[in-house]
Amino acid sequence: MAKEIERKFLVTDRTFVNMATSSSRIRQCYLSDATDATVRLRLKDNEAYLTIKGRNHGCVRDEWEYQIPTDEAIEMAERLTEGFAIDKTRYKVPYKGFLWEVDEFHGRHEGLIVAEVEMPSADCAPELPPFIGKEVTGDVKYYNSVLARR
Repeated sequence: MAKEIERKFLVTDRTFVNMATSSSRIRQCYLSDATDATVRLRLKDNEAYLTIKGRNHGCVRDEWEYQIPTDEAIEMAERLTEGFAIDKTRYKVPYKGFLWEVDEFHGRHEGLIVAEVEMPSADCAPELPPFIGKEVTGDVKYYNSVLARR
């Protein structure tokens, strides 16, 4: 079983775009948004993934992810949900030894920009890039599963 250890922050400006080494379009929906077992379908460019995440314990939670056929992911999203509720561009931004993922949301969440950094341990303290604002780790209103419902 894999563990996801990450912190999440709001982004104050778009300087991350020039710092990014790549970007991807991501669309996702949730088959379950239960606190103890979130099940997500994600299309990332032309690939599809099914991800299961456990309950958050601070900045740590269990996570399993599997690549699945893209056509099946699209069919599941259309038949089991109301389609892909989240649409965003993810930028990969290396900074001081850590890889930051910055999500710029589109559609009904236009204007929201959130950055996450995965860490090797919960007590790790990466240096924050200049575009980082308020920390929102653990704030449920910034969970993608909650955003998908709004």
